[in-house]
Amino acid sequence: MSQRIETTCVQGGYTPGNGEPRQIPIIQSTTFKYATSEDMGKLFDLEADGYFYTRLQNPTNDYVAAKIAALEGGTAAMLTSSGQAANFFALFNIATCGDHIVASSSIYGGTFNLISVTMAKMGVEATFVAPDCSVEELNDAFRPNTKCVFGETIANPALTVLDIEKFAKAAHSHGVPLIVDNTFATPVNCRPFQWGADIVTHSTTKYMDGHGAAVGGAIVDSGKCDWMAHADKFPGLCTPDDSYHGVTYAEKFDKEGAFITKCTSQLMRDFGSIQSPQNAFYLNLGLESLHVRMPRHCENGQAVAEFLHKHPKVAHVNYCGLPDDPYYAVAQKYLPNGSCGVVSFELKGGREAAGAFMKHLKLAAIETHVADARTCCLNPASSTHRQMTDEQLKAAGVPAGLVRMSCGLESKEDLIADIAQALEQVK
Repeated sequence: MSQRIETTCVQGGYTPGNGEPRQIPIIQSTTFKYATSEDMGKLFDLEADGYFYTRLQNPTNDYVAAKIAALEGGTAAMLTSSGQAANFFALFNIATCGDHIVASSSIYGGTFNLISVTMAKMGVEATFVAPDCSVEELNDAFRPNTKCVFGETIANPALTVLDIEKFAKAAHSHGVPLIVDNTFATPVNCRPFQWGADIVTHSTTKYMDGHGAAVGGAIVDSGKCDWMAHADKFPGLCTPDDSYHGVTYAEKFDKEGAFITKCTSQLMRDFGSIQSPQNAFYLNLGLESLHVRMPRHCENGQAVAEFLHKHPKVAHVNYCGLPDDPYYAVAQKYLPNGSCGVVSFELKGGREAAGAFMKHLKLAAIETHVADARTCCLNPASSTHRQMTDEQLKAAGVPAGLVRMSCGLESKEDLIADIAQALEQVK
């Protein structure tokens, strides 16, 4: 039976049988018992379904991953220890030493650093393009060894909105997948697979958890990328894996399951960035109210953005719900029901004014966090993006004086009153 997303948030991923627990069980065990070595051997040979070690898979995690896959409209998903791990696994699953990535320049600073510094040390090169680049500029970024394209639905913290169709068409014309980090929009407000994306990632730490309780990440496969059609580009998926007795993932698991199976059996096996079953349980509690919380976050974000937009001490506001925002039109296409509760803005007076403003806030806490029930803020240039140069900050749409405010679930009137009194004290 086809379900609306609200029902999937509450009941997706786990259906208890007669006499079984209504809430998903927390399988807090490192290992699983089998009657014979032959039974366990089938698991290691990928010939049977089941569990043998929680570093690779755990039933609690799989229940929650199945819910997220259903929310995004994908065929398979896996949980990771963090959003950073999700993005690294999704990229490194197909782009390894000697390969190349095309990425939007307007992405989270940690992900920018992952791609431009850490993965570069591993032999993976990258070309960054502006999210609003022309089709010609985008196509010029590709090389013969390009293996994927990466972007964020709503960039953190620049709040640029990715033209998913444009990036997907370019990626597919070069025979590679588009990977989209959908953390800020969540599947409640955007489902990138509907617009041509192939892989979706999430920092589940943010809106999906929604309460600042548990760090985690997720990767979802659309099941639409035909790896074998470009087998020369993806040897890891399309040639035998000697570490699993010569299994060829794209042949054995088809396009619906090859990507996640390889990511689990190779990368999770070797890097071990598993989400704990306890964190997965917390995540599921957050997912059950995601469809209720997101409209309120968007309502508060819109109200705060409109207030800041009119304030004389504010130089500029980034929020795609404002009609004069450069991403308003593209947001109306991909995010017609709202974007998120995050607003970024630049005060007249730059970094010094930003610091003074945040110091006087009473409701909004200064935190290296975003997208949960309580309003928080930070100056990215001094925290999440401090590894970037001023030139890189500018290219990413994150000037040094920018404030990122994540509007929680409080009263919008109280939030605006707190912002107003803090602005009054900025000289």
